Amino acid sequence: MEAFRLVRKKYAMPLSGKGAALKGGRWNFAGSELLYLASNRSLAMAEVAVHLTLATIPTDLVMMTISIPGNVSIEVINASELPTGWNSFPYVEATRAIGDAFLLNGRACILKVPSAVTKGDYNLLANPHHNEFKGLKVLSMEAFPFDGRIFK
Repeated sequence: MEAFRLVRKKYAMPLSGKGAALKGGRWNFAGSELLYLASNRSLAMAEVAVHLTLATIPTDLVMMTISIPGNVSIEVINASELPTGWNSFPYVEATRAIGDAFLLNGRACILKVPSAVTKGDYNLLANPHHNEFKGLKVLSMEAFPFDGRIFK
């Protein structure tokens, strides 16, 4: 399976969850390392775009294509299993607790979760401390300039 990550070039490598651990995110509390990936390029772009304005678009974004081997363990959470408000902003503690519990139980390397930005799409959360994480490989990393019309 392929996964995608849109990130500033200086933070692209090595693959880790250190960025998410700095402030936390929808699926993790600050201090918990979790690598956020998207199931397609458009979702990767949308997940970044919701945090930007035309004035704050970085000029050094890269779209990473990452290979996840077929034998890597994956847990799936569907939107119907999540509490009301799971997709709200600011993030609710319930989703952060789900991500942290996933990291602590260590049963799977990937947690597949619904996107709060694009209904019907899924994000893939990778546990960088899981023994299968080393199987994830960067296939490509290409400059990704945003089309300015998105922010008009």
